[in-house]
Amino acid sequence: QVQLVESGGGLVQAGGSLRLSCAASGRTFSNSAMGWFRQAPGKERESVAAISWSGGNTYYPDSVKGRFTISRDNAKNTVYLQMNSLKPEDTAVYYCAAARYRSLVIAGSDFGSWGQGTQVTVSS
Repeated sequence: QVQLVESGGGLVQAGGSLRLSCAASGRTFSNSAMGWFRQAPGKERESVAAISWSGGNTYYPDSVKGRFTISRDNAKNTVYLQMNSLKPEDTAVYYCAAARYRSLVIAGSDFGSWGQGTQVTVSS
């Protein structure tokens, strides 16, 4: 089991940037694919980025492609989400999650450990 703690959320104006961090504890971090999800009020949770255990493969949905970048530092047990050119529709609670697998996965059901979430609010 991996324990995850997100940080870096906050309030930013449209067009601004934020970098989220997710610190992991536990032996399996470097063997787990990781993902970032978000959930806005009244909406379903959605994947916004995923990365394989080595960092060699990444995934982004069209809604954030070119604006968000996921990365990981296995030596620091940390995964990051760099968010640029933020839009009001990016406002949500962002969650970090550790997958049950090493290879890149996207579905929420493939992730076994979740952080508590960090709020990102983008003002217009």
